[in-house]
Amino acid sequence: MTNSTPPPYPPLRAFLPAMLTLCLVGWGGLAIVVTQTEPTVWPRWLFFAFLFLALSGSALPVTWFLNLRFPSTPPLSPTVIVREATWVGVYGTTLAWLQLGRLVSLGVILGLAAGLIATEYFIQLRERSRWRPPAPSEETPPVPPPETPAPPPGAVG
Repeated sequence: MTNSTPPPYPPLRAFLPAMLTLCLVGWGGLAIVVTQTEPTVWPRWLFFAFLFLALSGSALPVTWFLNLRFPSTPPLSPTVIVREATWVGVYGTTLAWLQLGRLVSLGVILGLAAGLIATEYFIQLRERSRWRPPAPSEETPPVPPPETPAPPPGAVG
């Protein structure tokens, strides 16, 4: 009977296909949109979509490393790492969109970051409150309680 527990975090190799796809499509599409199109309505929306993909794909190894470096209890699932990288894409794309109207200031940058960080914190808080330790597997029998030895004959009890 071996006690094999899965590692708390998947290796970076597990995220490599998604990371490469997001980065290649995002940065490649962004380069094409910026150099080959005029800033009309549809290329502008493509710019935001490609920027989102590029930032999310580029943030994926960073969020993986930060979650590896600063582990939590219970361990986070791989979907949390992807979600955190997605927040980076949302943050960068929102700032780019706000910059079109010249609305970006230090207060907006910090406020938006604080709002997204608080949102992720509350999502993780909810996940931690719903977490239950894994049930013991059927192959490991429960440990019986220790038996108390019988008193010696003639003892008063």
